[in-house]
Amino acid sequence: MNTIALWAPHWGGAGGFSPIFPVIWGLLWVSLIALAVTGWRRGWWGPRRAHAAAAPAASPTASAEQILAERYARGEMTDDEYFERMSVLRGGSS
Repeated sequence: MNTIALWAPHWGGAGGFSPIFPVIWGLLWVSLIALAVTGWRRGWWGPRRAHAAAAPAASPTASAEQILAERYARGEMTDDEYFERMSVLRGGSS
């Protein structure tokens, strides 16, 4: 049997550049899938982006209360100082 007859039907019997088109098509699909996986993992779209958009913004008072609680937990202020500053943040008098 002729060796050309073994491989020629696989490539459509044409020479030149025709064997490169399936390779390019395959590389295109692989790159599109890789881009989709990368985008999903980095949060360009999908559940992470939707979750980030749905999260409410923290108010400045809540942030200040958190900082105050952290300072109190580290022992940087006494009980009286902590409760006095919390009452001021919440709209009470000093």
